[in-house]
Amino acid sequence: MKVGQVSISRIDDAGLAPLAGTPSHLVLLFAAIDLLRDPQAHAALRRAFPDAILAGCSTAGEISAKGMSDGSAIVTTVAFDAVTVRCAAARLENMDQSAIVGAQLGQSLKAPDLRAALVFGKGVGINGSALIDGMVGAVGTEVPISGGLAGDGGAFAATLTLTPDGIDADQVVAVGLYGDALKIHHGSYGGWQPFGPPRRVTRADGNILYELDGQAALDLYKDYLGEYARDLPASGLLFPFEMLDAECRSVGLIRTILGVDEQKGALVLAGDIDLNGHLRLMHASNEGLVDGAETAARRAKDEAADLGADSLAILVSCVGRKLVMGDSVDEEVEAVSQVLGRQVPLTGFYSYGEIAPFSSTTQCMLHNQTMTVTFLSES
Repeated sequence: MKVGQVSISRIDDAGLAPLAGTPSHLVLLFAAIDLLRDPQAHAALRRAFPDAILAGCSTAGEISAKGMSDGSAIVTTVAFDAVTVRCAAARLENMDQSAIVGAQLGQSLKAPDLRAALVFGKGVGINGSALIDGMVGAVGTEVPISGGLAGDGGAFAATLTLTPDGIDADQVVAVGLYGDALKIHHGSYGGWQPFGPPRRVTRADGNILYELDGQAALDLYKDYLGEYARDLPASGLLFPFEMLDAECRSVGLIRTILGVDEQKGALVLAGDIDLNGHLRLMHASNEGLVDGAETAARRAKDEAADLGADSLAILVSCVGRKLVMGDSVDEEVEAVSQVLGRQVPLTGFYSYGEIAPFSSTTQCMLHNQTMTVTFLSES
């Protein structure tokens, strides 16, 4: 397995020249949305990598071993020795189609030797947990799925995904990795702290939360946020929900607020809500989030036997973490790099939803406000 990478300010022939012609089976691109809006960007990628599978998305910040950047494109080429790669893409024009599209992607990739999948979806107008449920239903629970939902710099207006055939606002792209030579390991962790009492979910539909403890969810949420409420939905990234079960025990998942419905008094969350569960608000400090990123990296490292330059770590972290940390956001990327080792190439992005298995299992979930680490290598 050989990995190449450039960080560029424009997706054109000149920027891609250092990697052009490099033998590669997979090219991952995570870029600021303005760079992907360039109508010539896809053609330039195709000229540079005529035979490779192209996959990626727009971001709320790009990640490399140098840290986080805005307004750039991180282009990473991967050439496998024995692993084979296939790609599937599907249009998702309505959030209600999320599970169906996930099932379509899973069926396209399904095969006896499928060992893992990477998926990158649009960041708005999608139910991320339903998408993953659809994929898992098709490929089975033993195939780990990781990736994330695209961003647009925190605007929550329109995102873009990259597929082998183009760049589009309504595409979800999935990459299947096949063969026993693949070694893949995961880690995920948040680092957020709960505050306030648990609130029982009394009315919800999928990822739309209408009531908590019999009160309109939006009104209750605004009461907690105080002056931050005027900046909704963006300020919701600073105060996500922790998901609890019917007995108020944590289930290890966080849900971000992606939108509000003033007329219905509802909150639009990034993934499904347990109708029999509870929710509790959370907040974070820089130190807690950096510690969470370090924990995610350690969980991935503990699973992997060999962390070398001929490997790749894909980091997907939440835009909410970036907003909390501000200028210190590089510290969580630095923490991951220190744990994995400076020799390990890093790529990734700040997202509107992180997709990864729970650590030490292949059970895939949509995470929010979490640092996820996917470590790839070959035996």
